[in-house]
Amino acid sequence: MAHHHNESNYNLQHDHEHTLFEGIICHLPYAIFSVAFCLTILSFLGYLTIGTTDAATMRKGAHMLFHSFHFLHIIFAATGTLITYYRYSNNIIAGLVVGVLCATTFCTLSDAVIPYIGGTMLGVSMHFHMCFISELNNVIPFLVIGLLNGFVMGRYHQGSHGFYSIFSHFVHILISSFASTFYLVAHGLPDWYSKIGVIFLFLIVAVVIPCTLSDVVVPMAFARVGKGNERN
Repeated sequence: MAHHHNESNYNLQHDHEHTLFEGIICHLPYAIFSVAFCLTILSFLGYLTIGTTDAATMRKGAHMLFHSFHFLHIIFAATGTLITYYRYSNNIIAGLVVGVLCATTFCTLSDAVIPYIGGTMLGVSMHFHMCFISELNNVIPFLVIGLLNGFVMGRYHQGSHGFYSIFSHFVHILISSFASTFYLVAHGLPDWYSKIGVIFLFLIVAVVIPCTLSDVVVPMAFARVGKGNERN
């Protein structure tokens, strides 16, 4: 009974997250703590490698780490999109289409486009790299698993939504933070620490807006378009 009550409170709370502003306010603390934690880990890595590696080696390592976190981000983005979508609609095919569009669009925006723009605004000669074009063979398995996971959780594990809202939102944003940070380092900004304050602000923007759109705003908007498929 208590579990049902908690789930009802969760649904009631999230039914009001129907605007971008409200979604940002909900996700902002996750983003701030996630980005701060990410920069802390990156600082320790930088400290431990002082005098033992050059900029080229650092960029190569960051390039590998970017891809790992970017691919993991795709799983969480697709999962979160479908969980929200299937809370409001029974249209399975449309949900999968929205999941693909959100994962491809907002993961690229968060992990590559905004960091690229941020580095360019700092006067750095950035190299633009988009995995959905150059490494589709690696992207597809993570995207498919993310869609499958979101479908199963959205259709058959509705009792887990409360857990997802607390834990998985944070992990989603944390993974996105790491992907965005390592993109900056790998594609033009190995000397990131000298600009850590501005980078901190850029990363919060890079994480919170795309993740909010992907997890809440866009799937909810599309799910409510077709009233004939609306869930009770």
